[in-house]
Amino acid sequence: MCTTFFGAYLLAGILLLLPICYSDKAPDYTFVREAISAPAVVHYDYIVIGGGTAGCPLAATLSHGATVLVLERGGSPYGNPNIINIDKFAPTLLDTSPTSPAQQFTSEDGVYNIRARVLGGGSAVNAGFYTRASTHYIKEVGWNQRMVNQSYEWVEKVVAFEPEILQWETAFRDGLLEVGVLPHNRFTYEHLYGTKVGGSIFDADGHRHTAADLLQYADPRKINVYLNARVQKILFRHIPGRLRPQAYGVIYRDAHGIRHYAYLKMNSKKNEIILSAGAIGSPQLLMLSGVGPAFHLRAHGIKVVADQPMVGQGMADNPMNLLLIPSPQPVEVSLVQVVGITKFESYIEGASGLTLPIPLAHRLSNHFKHFLSQPEHHPFRASPKIMAWAADTVNGIVNKTLRAGVILEKIMGPLSTGHLALRNTNPDANPFVTFNYFKEPEDLRKCIEGMRTIIDVVNSEAYSKFRYKNMPVEALINLMLTLPVNGRRKHANATFSLEQFCIDTVMTIWHYHGGCQVGRVVDKGYRVLGIDSLRVVDGSTFYRSPGTNPQATVMMLGRYMGQRILHDRLLRGSKKKN
Repeated sequence: MCTTFFGAYLLAGILLLLPICYSDKAPDYTFVREAISAPAVVHYDYIVIGGGTAGCPLAATLSHGATVLVLERGGSPYGNPNIINIDKFAPTLLDTSPTSPAQQFTSEDGVYNIRARVLGGGSAVNAGFYTRASTHYIKEVGWNQRMVNQSYEWVEKVVAFEPEILQWETAFRDGLLEVGVLPHNRFTYEHLYGTKVGGSIFDADGHRHTAADLLQYADPRKINVYLNARVQKILFRHIPGRLRPQAYGVIYRDAHGIRHYAYLKMNSKKNEIILSAGAIGSPQLLMLSGVGPAFHLRAHGIKVVADQPMVGQGMADNPMNLLLIPSPQPVEVSLVQVVGITKFESYIEGASGLTLPIPLAHRLSNHFKHFLSQPEHHPFRASPKIMAWAADTVNGIVNKTLRAGVILEKIMGPLSTGHLALRNTNPDANPFVTFNYFKEPEDLRKCIEGMRTIIDVVNSEAYSKFRYKNMPVEALINLMLTLPVNGRRKHANATFSLEQFCIDTVMTIWHYHGGCQVGRVVDKGYRVLGIDSLRVVDGSTFYRSPGTNPQATVMMLGRYMGQRILHDRLLRGSKKKN
């Protein structure tokens, strides 16, 4: 396996931030089927491109007032025997096949990443943390607070649960409180300064509940979901007397490569195509369809439908940095359950324990052995107790269970942004994505403050039983610098410079957004500027990531916009009758 992929898998394994775990019993969705069974031509009121975190609740809502087609490029999240339980995610991450639900890519910044390729989207391949956006964020965006609250509640009835907090997470929580991340907000979905226990999309049995579960709200008579339906492009036409092009259909291919066509019904001007393909997929598909920067499209031989220079701009990813902390005693397998929301705009989170497949366990074991055999790389003199820690860690890895926790920080925002550009005209290929991590000094300041807080928690009395007392924090920092967490160059001064450490060890927390932002690419109703019958409803419209984890808000947005679109449809319909 190449170093890049090994680093990506190692990172995901260490963090436990990318578990892929499915409910062991599939819902009885009679309307979900493989695209190979689809007719060559179909007609619907709404065509939703992407059955992900926003697309599923959006489509379920729209089905109560119109006919809806969902085209999902991945497969079903249900029934995979290898990835049922919360601690059995690594085999999926090691899957690089064309049908893997986690499609790997590396940004131009040298940071390993993934994009979801499965019904349920990112909610099927994340750490499961569920938390709402702040009231300030909601006001800033301009959403209706009452409708937002109702939409969150609609989502939470199906996918959100209060997690059971065990010993490691309790120690981490108490460590945050000890070092001053106050007040103690206990369990809440709300975004509040201080330390809190958030929700989880994993239930008490360790089964994941994804946005795909929200399809149970759908009217089964009015919706069809096609899996492994890879949309190639959106179709546009020019209607006499109108200046703006109109979206009217899509071309997609099934798993056998056969072309299919889906068109909007001609019975109403309110019918629409809605892009919900995510922060990578939505701007990419707009460009492939002829909507984007004209010079860039022409360079790829794409006919320009609308010169939209802001498509693909404003791409951002919340940078994450962490410490891996080996434990002198066993730790539970826990995902992100506790968060410290600081006033200096860095979020502190933690996770513990993991189970590794044997091949990855041996690779990680060999890496540690090499680390221990290079004393010149150590910023400290290895004491017998530290060597005992090392032996325990290596033995634990060989036995497939890593006895350690991680404490991470994610900065709010971020202010630094980049762009997305086409690599080629293949819809299945990953585009070029640049996030420009820490381009803005303010982002770097937040990271440094966050790492200082992590160090304080590691040194706290509350956390003491989960760390080796004679192992200095400098050793943990040096350990991170030896791990292939990204493809960036490591600098010698990163051991003692938190600024350099942040830059050298930056990783993704998979909260990327932008590319189709409100006011730049879409209006406040999420309609694509200069185009009729086309909207974008997903995280690509965000200027910054909402709260400590965006999935709750993305699911909420699908429900929220579904209601707004239906309300507008009914209102316009009644006016026409009058």
